[in-house]
Amino acid sequence: MTRDHTATAPARQRQGIPVEARRNERVRRVLFRWLLPILGGGIALAAIFWLYRDLDFGKFLAGLGRAHLGWIAVLAAAILLEQLVNGWKWRQILHDVKPVRSLRLTGALLAGYGANVLVPLGISPLVRSWLIARMERLKMATVLTTTVIARFVDGVIFALFAGLVAMAGQVPQIEGSPELGLAVAGALNLVLFGTLLWSIFRFRALFAREGPIFCELFDRLARIFRTDGAAVRKSLCDGAVWPRSRWRRIGVVLGAVAAKLVAATHYLWAGLAVGVVLAPFDYLFLMVFAGFSLVLSRFVRVPGGFVIGSALAFDLLGVPREQALTMILFNWMLSIILVVGVGLVVLWQSGLDIRRARREGEGGLVDVDS
Repeated sequence: MTRDHTATAPARQRQGIPVEARRNERVRRVLFRWLLPILGGGIALAAIFWLYRDLDFGKFLAGLGRAHLGWIAVLAAAILLEQLVNGWKWRQILHDVKPVRSLRLTGALLAGYGANVLVPLGISPLVRSWLIARMERLKMATVLTTTVIARFVDGVIFALFAGLVAMAGQVPQIEGSPELGLAVAGALNLVLFGTLLWSIFRFRALFAREGPIFCELFDRLARIFRTDGAAVRKSLCDGAVWPRSRWRRIGVVLGAVAAKLVAATHYLWAGLAVGVVLAPFDYLFLMVFAGFSLVLSRFVRVPGGFVIGSALAFDLLGVPREQALTMILFNWMLSIILVVGVGLVVLWQSGLDIRRARREGEGGLVDVDS
């Protein structure tokens, strides 16, 4: 195996830093990486305890014990099915770069989620891109661009679902105008992700050229990490592909829609396990409301956004708190066990070093070992 020398450039730079300065740098990094998530976790726990301050714990435990195991098994299958559909959708985007099996891509997606548990810095796109690039002998930057396209497509589809829920008028009536709030949030998401998606394809040729000011700025930044900026730009542009086949283009959109619909059924199966049945649009409302809460929590770096958003949405829908907490617990625990657990197994089997993957990503998205 060979190793790209650029991967060790940051390490060579640190060798000239005094011991005391390196120690202070490590302390600052630890505080930044762990203190903020820990504080955010405390805020999230406090919010959940406040939401369920009147919980009848005995009734909660009794409902937990009476849960139907068959529906819990269906929920577990739905959680894995969502990731499989996402893997299949990614395959349609990546196909013109190189055909890759859906199961392999799904494994990479799960590995990315597992890596986020080990290194809580949102590095899942880097890890899944690294893993596929390593297995398929592709450039990491090229694969990373396809993951970005997949995420932007998801953002557009999610915005359309938010608009659908708002226009259907199936939003719990509370003080203010929740329909307007969802419609505005959905519109902003649609404009944001639609513009980003359009920009990738509109400016990919320009980004690969020599001369434009933003290309020069990118190359200067790349030189800081001892990386060839022009080569990285070319690799990024090589991944800016949209399927040539009409059926694969349709497949990308249908895959994104199907993944969201499967995600919306998670609380359907969890509810059936504890005897709660809601209206069809209520499940879409739960998915949209919890999804916006998750995005907001990531922006302010407070973990538990999906759980808090789900708790608030169930409260708005009038679901008894004991049953709502049971449904949230089933969904959250199974997601952790299945998605993160399987992802960590994939990481272990691949022999991927998370610290090395992160270092390579920061060093300029260079080629992986061959």
